[in-house]
Amino acid sequence: MTLTGRLFDSRRGYRLFQAVKYATYLALCFNVYLFLREELLSLEHTFTGGLALGEVVQVFAATIDTAAWVILLLLFELETSVLEDEQIRGWTRRALHWTRLACGAAIVYAFTGYLAELSTLLDATVLEGFDACQRVSEPWSVLEKLDKYAPLSTANCAGLGAAPLQIDGFQILADADVLQQARWLAWTDVINAGAWILVVLLLEVEVRLQLRGNLSDHIMRINKFLKFGVYGVLFLAAAYWGYAGDFLDFWDAFLWLFAFIFIELNVFDWQQETAHGAPA
Repeated sequence: MTLTGRLFDSRRGYRLFQAVKYATYLALCFNVYLFLREELLSLEHTFTGGLALGEVVQVFAATIDTAAWVILLLLFELETSVLEDEQIRGWTRRALHWTRLACGAAIVYAFTGYLAELSTLLDATVLEGFDACQRVSEPWSVLEKLDKYAPLSTANCAGLGAAPLQIDGFQILADADVLQQARWLAWTDVINAGAWILVVLLLEVEVRLQLRGNLSDHIMRINKFLKFGVYGVLFLAAAYWGYAGDFLDFWDAFLWLFAFIFIELNVFDWQQETAHGAPA
């Protein structure tokens, strides 16, 4: 009996397991909408003069990243749980392969967007003697936290002090402490995105070698050790988002880690079935 079978050895328990798994996948799909809404609101204060093609990824990095990961997650679900090995042949295998490549390219593309956003936040100028309260009639925005802005107003101008920071290239003002917190969150985005790229590479190694019948115990042990370290980084990123009060990123990170528990169970079951030459 496989690991999932041992954990859920009744039909009712297995149905519950499947329901929780697919509910998690649906919640991740909904997160694509939440990130898109957040980034559209952010766009109202950033690239107000128009958005060039090369700037799309900086604005919509989280939406692109999450959408690509959702598709990739469903591909892993198909390969490791839904489809039998003999079904992953011919055009089906090619379709999965090319879709995965497209998703991988989108994920790497989104990673460059996170880097661009971090670079933008690192590039700021101190405006000595700038009286923000005298400029509320001008189209300035105020950074409240990463990807969250508000129009400059009499309610928030005093909190900027006598020497606010301007994010270069934008009419965006920021308090030094708020900007530093945003930078830490941007660094977390970059580290998290890079760690997830490593996760998919490690899973790809397992899936490809499994399909070829070349997945040895030695490779599995090495992969397990590497994934332990990478998942540790992802847990730390999720913990930091929770600590910093960034609920959407924390919730999204929690869901992704939970979802990949299911994928890891699928992979383990698949390997067990292949090793024993029979389905569970």
